[in-house]
Amino acid sequence: MIHTEPHPLAGQTVEIKIEGETLEYRLEDWWDRVHGSSWMFAYPNPAALKYAMRAGFAGLPVDDEVVYGKVDIFGHLIHVSEIVTQP
Repeated sequence: MIHTEPHPLAGQTVEIKIEGETLEYRLEDWWDRVHGSSWMFAYPNPAALKYAMRAGFAGLPVDDEVVYGKVDIFGHLIHVSEIVTQP
């Protein structure tokens, strides 16, 4: 499913918690709006591959509630459940 509306926190810097670490994350938008398809079909995108491996080990839901953003200059996908700052 492609989201039709931007994520409520799009364009904002939020706190996320991944792998036991809290980071500042510049949330751009839903991944499917940025890329045009689900993260599950984004091969060979490095951010999507990294997310797929991390999600599998962390037991994150297999759905499209995934956003794209940056930590420093590096792009990352995260599941919305990893956002500490909520609207």
